[in-house]
Amino acid sequence: MRMHAKITCTYADEQVCKAVVAALVPDNLRVPRGLRVSTIRDGKRAVTEVQLDGRVETLLATIDDVLACTLAAESML
Repeated sequence: MRMHAKITCTYADEQVCKAVVAALVPDNLRVPRGLRVSTIRDGKRAVTEVQLDGRVETLLATIDDVLACTLAAESML
């Protein structure tokens, strides 16, 4: 099944957003076949898109991982 999810986090400070996006990008480079994860910065917004041709459980686990990595990056700032 093909699925798509978009996660948007808005920050008060553009530099914080830039740091969070920089922390997330390395996690997006090596993903299993059928999964695509991309994170970009749009001003003060960090936007992560997940595209998957697979199981819904994989999509949920990927979203959980993105949010956990975002929280970890935010806690370091």
